[in-house]
Amino acid sequence: MLKSATTTSLKRHSARVALLGSTLGASMLAGLSATSAQTVTVWSGYPEMAPFYEHVAQGLKAKHPNLNVKVEAIALREHEKRIALGLTSGVASATVIELQGSTVRRYLENDLLPKAPDAVASFVKDKANFDEFFTLNASYEGAVYGVPLFRGQAALFYNTDMFKAAGLTTPPKTMEEYTQYAEKLTKRGPDGNPTVSGWSLRLTGGGQGIAEKFWINLFQYGGSVLEPAADGKWRANYANEAGRATLKQYLQNVHVLKTVTPEMPADAEAFERGQTAMFIRESWVIGDIASKAPNLNYATTPLPRGSIALPTNLYVKAEGTDAKAAWDFVMATNEPENLTWLLKNVGWLPNRSGVDYSSVTSATPAFNAFVNYPKDYKFFTLPSIGPIEEVLTRLAAQLTNAFRNASLAKDDAAIDAFLKSAADETNQILRREGLLGK
Repeated sequence: MLKSATTTSLKRHSARVALLGSTLGASMLAGLSATSAQTVTVWSGYPEMAPFYEHVAQGLKAKHPNLNVKVEAIALREHEKRIALGLTSGVASATVIELQGSTVRRYLENDLLPKAPDAVASFVKDKANFDEFFTLNASYEGAVYGVPLFRGQAALFYNTDMFKAAGLTTPPKTMEEYTQYAEKLTKRGPDGNPTVSGWSLRLTGGGQGIAEKFWINLFQYGGSVLEPAADGKWRANYANEAGRATLKQYLQNVHVLKTVTPEMPADAEAFERGQTAMFIRESWVIGDIASKAPNLNYATTPLPRGSIALPTNLYVKAEGTDAKAAWDFVMATNEPENLTWLLKNVGWLPNRSGVDYSSVTSATPAFNAFVNYPKDYKFFTLPSIGPIEEVLTRLAAQLTNAFRNASLAKDDAAIDAFLKSAADETNQILRREGLLGK
């Protein structure tokens, strides 16, 4: 079961409604609608999800032969702009909207999305179907608004051929070992500079992602970018020993041990080309490797303490029979056969519990690190607050500069001063929004 490492401002339901079992019955779909000559439009921020939604639509043809599903899947940032414009102007043409739990709150606070029907809410609240972590993420002020579908979750990918060549027989189990392994795995040119990085750290690139990856490493040391305050608000939580250890590890690898540089190829592309020995990323990389580097020998393993989990839910913006048809489609996405198809063919991790994914994990063992993790494994997610993207983008800008500052590498006092300055900026953003806690 997932264990949330953060608290949330969402109030917990006082009772569990066990209306539905662990499987979706045909009666649920029939009870919600008997559609005819209708079109359900799906807005998605992940182009790779389009085949999944089309697969679900095809499966619905038997029950709803006249239901047409139009999938409009575009890049995530453009998707977010589309939703903001469509919902706030009241002209959204979508009936099913895909949204991360960390970004939907602004729309729920302004009453721009409706609550889920009672039967759908009961399905989401059933602990046989979803861990409370996901139920809360799809809820607001005690009411269910969305249906959990999939999540982004991190694990370590490592090149088994490179491990064997370096005399390493098992993956690293502690953050200290991550650095030790990186040093052994790095390949260097005649000048001593790395040509193949031992550990591809996120040092440059899209803003928010840099901060999220830093948060993942920070979490292994017991820290977090934001922590909940007693008054239901938030405050920065990285100007401390955990933050120092995390940033120091980055700096040590870049400037002291030189196992990686900001200029080196990075991330999935570098891993697939044999230009790095290991890196931390989400499960979608498994499908990407199968497509682009099918002969690559690699394995995955859970992170030392736990991982980020970024749940994505489905919401409905429609009325009357259109709403019923849309909720039919949303519920169908959570049928076990469809979720197994999602994991196998797309690679995103389904959020629903009680589904047997062994047919996928046995065929593709790399999924095991994402599906079969230790019982004490912990998860965190981004707080559902308005300025979360600004907080992360600003922190990423600060970190990018720090990663290139060699003078910080052996100066703990300078690291502490940097972290305090960055945390002060984070807290200023929270204070401006009335969200800074004591």
